[in-house]
Amino acid sequence: MNIYKAISANIWKSYLIIALFILFAWTVAYIFGRATGYGPSIGFGIFIFSIIYSFVSYFYSDKIVLATSGAQEIEKKDNPELFRIVENLAMGDGIPMPRVYIIDDPSPNAFATGRDPKHAAVAATTGILNRLNKAELEGVLAHELSHVKNYDTRLMAITAVLVGFIALITDLFMRNLFWGGFRNNNDRDNRSEGLFLVIGLILAIIAPIIASLIQLAISRKRELLADASGALLTRYPEGLARALEKISSDPRPLATASNATAHLYIVNPFKEKGFGSWVSNLFSTHPPVEERIKILRSM
Repeated sequence: MNIYKAISANIWKSYLIIALFILFAWTVAYIFGRATGYGPSIGFGIFIFSIIYSFVSYFYSDKIVLATSGAQEIEKKDNPELFRIVENLAMGDGIPMPRVYIIDDPSPNAFATGRDPKHAAVAATTGILNRLNKAELEGVLAHELSHVKNYDTRLMAITAVLVGFIALITDLFMRNLFWGGFRNNNDRDNRSEGLFLVIGLILAIIAPIIASLIQLAISRKRELLADASGALLTRYPEGLARALEKISSDPRPLATASNATAHLYIVNPFKEKGFGSWVSNLFSTHPPVEERIKILRSM
């Protein structure tokens, strides 16, 4: 798949994820409603809420991510070198100049967000600005701007917010089950409600896991594409390779990162060491750094 097909696929995947999410949310809510005795009416209520939630996540997910990350927007006078690098790369990539943010944290990292290139933002930590040289920083920012051009930012931000929503409604179900009990419906079919209870309990356990695994799989695939696109933009894959080495070797985790935003960063912000098995890779937000560096140096 070439870059242009990947961009088109990302655009359609964004709409498909939202549509499937709404359907999935209604299904989960219906089962939870039947399991707790509230009936199918709760499914309609959450169906409406999921539509509103999807709308908000589409238009405001970037603002939510930037706010929770502690990022502060800057102007050119605040950091001329960073601003010029972003300007030159955006011009070379044929996209509008994104907003530029800095996160006051010594851990080196960076991410991009925004629903499309016209509403994009790129954020870098003070740690990455202090540790990388110009060529390495260009490699990182080219990687992030490639996420913007490829519409990865829309896909990943929406996925993060919607996965959080699935976790929220399953948590509400479990709390109601253990603390609120069942609604008293004398005429309900006990056998039917019992079946829905079993299905609801299974769904409450596996739904967040499945949603998270899908999110992580999407994230890993998009990172490899952004590495290739970024190297193509700078024409210097070694710059990004060296940057990845420096970022991954720094042991300090990013204080403002969370499970919901970890996949957005260029390197796992928690700096967790894997177990060297397929299980650790399955639950990782990023491909192994060694694999990414090897691919870059083979270009």
